[in-house]
Amino acid sequence: MTPLSRRALLTAATASLLAGCAGQTPHRAATTVSRQQPPAASATAAGSATPAPLGRSVPVRLRVPAIGVDTPLLRLGLAADGTVQVPPVTAHDRAGWYRYSPTPGQVGPSVILGHVTVGSYGDGVFRRLAELRRGEQVVTRLENGRSAVFTVREVRTVAKARFPTREVYGNVDRPELRLITCGGQRTGNGYLDNVIVFAALTRTTP
Repeated sequence: MTPLSRRALLTAATASLLAGCAGQTPHRAATTVSRQQPPAASATAAGSATPAPLGRSVPVRLRVPAIGVDTPLLRLGLAADGTVQVPPVTAHDRAGWYRYSPTPGQVGPSVILGHVTVGSYGDGVFRRLAELRRGEQVVTRLENGRSAVFTVREVRTVAKARFPTREVYGNVDRPELRLITCGGQRTGNGYLDNVIVFAALTRTTP
C-alpha cells in the first residue's frame, strides 16, 4: 500500500461510515488503490486454479442471479465534501461502481454500492443483498465485452459506527469484489447497519 493510500484509509477509519442508503451521508474511503502486477494463475486450497487477473476495463452491468439483481452500473466518485458518492434516488434504481477502486477482475477490491430502499419509490436494487449466501455467484460485465465472475465468500452485517474500512477498501493480493448497502434496524433517519458482501474472482469469460 502506498503512503497516500494508508493516510486515506486512516482518515476513513475515523470518519462517518455510512453507505448505500437513500437520504443518508455516504462514508469516506480511500481514493487510491496501489496497482500490483497481475500474478499468474495460482492453485487454491481446494486444488482448483485461480483465474489470472484481468486488465482494466470499466464495469457496465452487474448480475446476481440468486437474488434477482440485473442492473446497469453507474460510475461513482467523491462528493464535494470528500465522501463516497451513492447512486441517485430514482424510480429506476441502479447500482454504482466506485471509480477509485480497481475494476472487477483487477488485483484488489472492486467496490459496488447500491440502495436497499429509494424513498417513496420503494425497494432499491440491493434490497435482498443480505440474503446472499456463501458460494453464490456475482457476474460483472465489463466495457470490453468480457465478464468477471465472483463467488461469495462472506456476507456480513456491521454497525455503521464500526464499518471495516480496511477490509473493504484495503489492498489484497488477488481480484476481489465488495457489494455494499444498508441493513439492520430501520430508524427515522435510515438504517443502523451496513450489509457487505465479500467475493473473490473464480472465473472469467471472453
